[in-house]
Amino acid sequence: MMRKLAVAISLLGAIISNGANPIFSGWYADPEGVIFDNTYWIYPTYSDIYENQTFLDCFSSKDLKQWEKHHAIIDTSEVKWAKMAVWAPAIVENNGRYYLFFSANDVHEGEVGGIGVAVADRPEGPFKDLLGKPLINDIVNGAQPIDQYVYRDDDGAWYMFYGGWGHCNVVRLSDDFKSLLPWNDGSVYKEVTPQDYTEGPFMLKRNGKYYFMWSEGGWGDPSYRVAYAIADSPVGPFRRAGIILESDPSVATSAGHHSVIQVPETDEYYIVYHRRPLNDTGRDHRHTCIDRMYFNSDGTIRPIKMTFDGVAPRPIK
Repeated sequence: MMRKLAVAISLLGAIISNGANPIFSGWYADPEGVIFDNTYWIYPTYSDIYENQTFLDCFSSKDLKQWEKHHAIIDTSEVKWAKMAVWAPAIVENNGRYYLFFSANDVHEGEVGGIGVAVADRPEGPFKDLLGKPLINDIVNGAQPIDQYVYRDDDGAWYMFYGGWGHCNVVRLSDDFKSLLPWNDGSVYKEVTPQDYTEGPFMLKRNGKYYFMWSEGGWGDPSYRVAYAIADSPVGPFRRAGIILESDPSVATSAGHHSVIQVPETDEYYIVYHRRPLNDTGRDHRHTCIDRMYFNSDGTIRPIKMTFDGVAPRPIK
């Protein structure tokens, strides 16, 4: 009974959130922020010990201030090969369906796990395992198959950037997301690891330039932060340009594993990320926050100032 009451309170808190950071209650990390049908969506990791990290929630909002929680959009009862540690979701829409990519099992050499794909008819699911096995299971170029980000270029080509353990690969995806496509030279995996990369890749395109971002440092300590590069191609080369998000001793530590939301048909950007409360040393005590992200006139990104206030209401017209 007490557990049901706690869940009800948590749901209520999420629905009536006033948009201050953190933007919804609970320990959540690795947030993927997207827009579907004039609605903001955030797909985070449920941050807990690996054995309890067996499902994914998502949150929706019309204005970036009030968030509705959608609980357990997928869990390990649906993904039979995933035993624990489901995390780092990424999601895209294609041909009217929604494809959720996720990491599972904290896979090591010789084990089953890695990057999976699920599909649903609605952004909030329920999602069904697409393949019945990982899309990527093997460790290639030293990159643990985790922290995937799926990017569609202007020509319709699908790319997936992924990798932990200090290595990042990029692969091409088939349009049905059931397989990987070879590059022109016949290879399937290309390593694109930039300087100081740890994990959490992300990409956006602005004014014809590709902004590749990643997290560096240790995810459990104040060294965790976000850096970026600017390139002329979606596969680089990516030369480190600088840091845009890092710990602030007056606000929070371990800020990273982010995504970026662009308001359609505007030059307005919001960074969605996780951070650890000050003086909190709990390994999994990370919560999801949002702040504005601005570009300088030369196309570089201004360092982001973390806030407790969050952002102003921003409906999509």
